[in-house]
Amino acid sequence: MSVISVKGVSKWYGQVVAVSDISFELEPGVIGLLGPNGAGKTTLLKMLGGLLWPSKGEIQLFGQSIQNNAALYKKIGFCPEPDALYDFMTGQEFLELNAELLHLTDRKSAALKALEFVDLTKQKDKKISAYSRGMRQRTKLAQSLLHDPQLLLLDEPLKGADPTQRRAIIELVKKLSEAGKTVLVSSHVLYEVERMADSIILINRGRLVALGDFHAIRESMDGKPHKVLLNVSDPPKFGALLTERAVVSGVNVSPDGLVVEISDSDKFYGHLPKLAVESGVLVRKIVNLDDDLESIFKYLVK
Repeated sequence: MSVISVKGVSKWYGQVVAVSDISFELEPGVIGLLGPNGAGKTTLLKMLGGLLWPSKGEIQLFGQSIQNNAALYKKIGFCPEPDALYDFMTGQEFLELNAELLHLTDRKSAALKALEFVDLTKQKDKKISAYSRGMRQRTKLAQSLLHDPQLLLLDEPLKGADPTQRRAIIELVKKLSEAGKTVLVSSHVLYEVERMADSIILINRGRLVALGDFHAIRESMDGKPHKVLLNVSDPPKFGALLTERAVVSGVNVSPDGLVVEISDSDKFYGHLPKLAVESGVLVRKIVNLDDDLESIFKYLVK
């Protein structure tokens, strides 16, 4: 059974369409939600969390409709992008207040457990006003974990954090996945989503552009040449041979080696060993220059 099922969902505000006829299903794991500013990411997350209702369509979580289903909300943890913490409270006081709002029986225990998970135990008695940006982000994440939800919706959790704090938050997301949680994380930082996520959802102008494993999506982009760097012993000779056999659609010699464009991956990688043996050229290294989220994002949004 899918954790999330979205069927023909749209959301509009008067004449403004924020999300337009989106459908998808998500299995457990870490899923990256990508898109430019104004793409509809936050609106989609809020609908998945029950904070907004769709104008059209249906959302199901764990096989149940989310609308008017208070019991289902207990399975969801939502970490919003805006920072709206109570600076006059300590970290523990803030979490205990949220635990009370969630009607948890042991508020202190829940708060301490969440603080321990996000590595803020030593700072639990410090005023939030003295927290760094990364600590504030981890406090928001702790708040979303208080009731031990099965689904985490994280809206830009890396925003404003420095490199060290980013690494810490990425590791926390991985720990949540290892603990059996499903995590949908929205971010503009593509290479960091690549480090966290098993798969991606890409939306643009409120519409679904791509869904699935980013490597599989890249391979399915017919007509979009791949750039590959070849570190070889004789770049001019090997480049001429690749062009002569029509294995590549373009060749450039760079200081790092031979940069080739390929439109047919199977043909290129199938012929490469034979051509290396035939020419006597040593192929030391092969690097796919655009098999990453950044290039997928640019190709598909464009």
